[in-house]
Amino acid sequence: MITFKRVSIALSVAALMAGCSSGVKLDENANAGNNNGGANTSGSASGVTGVDLTGGQIAADGGPKGVGRVVYFDFDSFVVKSEAQGLVDANARFIKADAARKVTIEGHTDERGGREYNLALGQKRAEAVRRSLNLLGVSDSQVEAVSFGEEKPAAAGSNEAAYSQNRRAEISYR
Repeated sequence: MITFKRVSIALSVAALMAGCSSGVKLDENANAGNNNGGANTSGSASGVTGVDLTGGQIAADGGPKGVGRVVYFDFDSFVVKSEAQGLVDANARFIKADAARKVTIEGHTDERGGREYNLALGQKRAEAVRRSLNLLGVSDSQVEAVSFGEEKPAAAGSNEAAYSQNRRAEISYR
C-alpha cells in the first residue's frame, strides 16, 4: 500500500510538471534576429534603429512608426522564429514605455485544416507572441491574445505564397 502511494505521488508530480511546461520555443537572445519576421518597416532590418520608442514617433493607430507588427510562422507551427525576435523586442520596449498602452495579438492561419483546429492554432500563435512579450517585461494586463484562425486572410490564394502570408500573429495597438 505504501509503494502504491509513493508511485501515485510520483506520477502526480510528473503530470503536474508536464502540465506546467511550455511547448513554445523562445529564443533567449531577443536581439538575435536580424530582420523583422517578414514585416515591412523603415530603418534597419529589425525595425529598431533610429526609432524613438518613447513616443516621439507614434503612428495613427497608437503603435510605433517604422516598427514591424507581424510575426510569421512556419506551417503547422506556433514557434516564434529567431528572425522575429528584433520585431518582438522593439514592440515590447514601446509597450513598456507607457503602462497605459494596450495591445491585442491576433493569431491567424492559412486555409488548410479544419475550423476548430485553425482557431486553436491561431490562439497558440497569439499566445506565443504574448509570452515572448511577457518574457521581455511587458505586463500581462497590457496584452490580449485572440485567434481569428483562417477567417481574416492577409493574402488570397491557395498556394504557398499566400499561405506563408496568412500564417501570422499581428500586434494591434488599441
